[in-house]
Amino acid sequence: MSIYQLAMDLGGEEVFQRDIHKKEEAGSKIPFFRYEDQKEAIPRHAATLGSYNNATCANDNDPVAIVFEQFCSANTFQGIMTSFQQLCDLAEEKPRDHGVFYHRLKQKVLIIGGGPCGLRTGIEVALLGGKAVILEKRDRFSRNNVLHLWPYLIHDLKALGAKKFFGKFCAGSIDHISIRALECILLKVALLVGVEIHPGVTYLDLEEPVVPKDEDESRGWRAKTSPPDHPASEFEFDVLIGADGKRNTLRGFRRKEFRGKLAIAITANFINRNTQAEASVEEISGVAFIFNQKFFKDLNAQTGIDLENIVYYKDDTHYFVMTAKKHSLLLKGVLMQDFDDPALLLAKENVNQEALLAYAVEAADVSTRHRLPNLEFAHNHFGQPDVAMFDFTSMFAAEHASRVMERHGYRLLECLVGDSLLEPFWPTGSGCARGFMGSLDAAWMIRSWASGKMTPLEVLAERESAYQLLSQTTPENVNKNFAMYTIDPSTRYVNLNPAFFKPQQVKSLYDGGDEDYLNEIVRIAEQKSSRYEMIRDSHNLLRWFQRQLESYRHIVKVLDLSASWQNGLALCALIHKYRPELIDVRTLDHSKVTENNQLICGSRLNRSVPVFIT
Repeated sequence: MSIYQLAMDLGGEEVFQRDIHKKEEAGSKIPFFRYEDQKEAIPRHAATLGSYNNATCANDNDPVAIVFEQFCSANTFQGIMTSFQQLCDLAEEKPRDHGVFYHRLKQKVLIIGGGPCGLRTGIEVALLGGKAVILEKRDRFSRNNVLHLWPYLIHDLKALGAKKFFGKFCAGSIDHISIRALECILLKVALLVGVEIHPGVTYLDLEEPVVPKDEDESRGWRAKTSPPDHPASEFEFDVLIGADGKRNTLRGFRRKEFRGKLAIAITANFINRNTQAEASVEEISGVAFIFNQKFFKDLNAQTGIDLENIVYYKDDTHYFVMTAKKHSLLLKGVLMQDFDDPALLLAKENVNQEALLAYAVEAADVSTRHRLPNLEFAHNHFGQPDVAMFDFTSMFAAEHASRVMERHGYRLLECLVGDSLLEPFWPTGSGCARGFMGSLDAAWMIRSWASGKMTPLEVLAERESAYQLLSQTTPENVNKNFAMYTIDPSTRYVNLNPAFFKPQQVKSLYDGGDEDYLNEIVRIAEQKSSRYEMIRDSHNLLRWFQRQLESYRHIVKVLDLSASWQNGLALCALIHKYRPELIDVRTLDHSKVTENNQLICGSRLNRSVPVFIT
């Protein structure tokens, strides 16, 4: 059986709330990774490799069940990897057999970086049936900082099994999680769905295809790695994704700068001993000066610490992030000299580290009304107090999200996700939310690329059209029906125009193609444009109907614009949604096609409802 099914047997449906092996009918709704053609969205089981079943798993003394529980509770990188390997050995599983989900997608994808967005992207690639390989230079999860989670993120992570792997995930009104805990959750999910992860391996550069005289020895795109003889250096891929943060080692992506007024952010993590006294301290969920001037004026008057905003979350650590004003940092001796250039102002040699630690302690102590006992710093991966100061005066974003390279007939699709694509402003808590949006957009692009139904320039144009909305995305302007989210950007972005960019406008993102070929595929795209617009309009109309009739799924399932409407139930349900007094949906019967359509055409409805469908 697949390692995914083994997890389902051992942990029950609570492991993954969205059971992708539950086959209802052709329209089974599978959140986040559903094909546009829903008939293709039914995943397959892997071939059974053993006779392991629920009865065996129920045995508390069963070694596989014991190791699975160890895997679920592991909270370190090495602990997770080790217990997963033990689990596979005991169950005689092959975790790298990736073709157990959507068997029709055979793309090979290399992902640079195993942070939250790299792991999230790998999960979607695996669920689409692609082979996902992640290179992560670290061999441990050590980031204490805490992420604010938008509502859709909480829904997404719960559907992936976060509660099974981290029992206190977003319990009650909690809407945040430490980066380390989030990475542990995503690593477990990624391993279970067949993502191949190589810790301690650094991506250095791209190796272009080689086509010698003997074509039998030709090879496609590969990566230069450190160590150079690692097996990942032999992996040939069709898609390359940069997810290694704002340093981004993937070449060919220019960045644009957004410069604002001086903004200096400080993050600090203190040890959480989980005492009753600590538990009683209230969190500070994003207080800004403009909304609580007295709080900040009192803080300044008592300590000389002048802040623009402050956030305090209680997680594995006591986490504080604040935006400090320059004159306050100079007054308290954190900054030794004043410079107009932010780079010089925050240079290591101009920062008094001891004064910075004292500043963070005092800000945390006073802002929590001295109720946090023993403010002792947690340590970062260097073994130093986990305090950092960042310059957010300049924010960077990639000028474009994707590109294509072609050499010797081998095409490579490249894209960025996470901080590599769009650098977040930490105090607003937008990084993870927009990062996951970008990961889902990348999965949709890979699906479009592999489908063969779109030219390369059409794929690029569609991806760049969605990217235009990413930086503007907020919790308020995304689709609120999270259950309808898929990798299709139109299910998440409210005002998406997938044809915002035309193929002609993204020719510069195709590197290496013959000019005549590019002109030809632009011409083909223009010829198809009217037909594609009609298809997109039909697709959007279908999605609208599905959203409107979501609460009537016990009566009717709308899968298309033809067969789903023949028995009259869909239109009756739609009328009932807006004029419930006209139709009693409880009396409808799918087998009474004539009566249903007569009800729609009845005199009472004709007088009450205008004709809106022809």
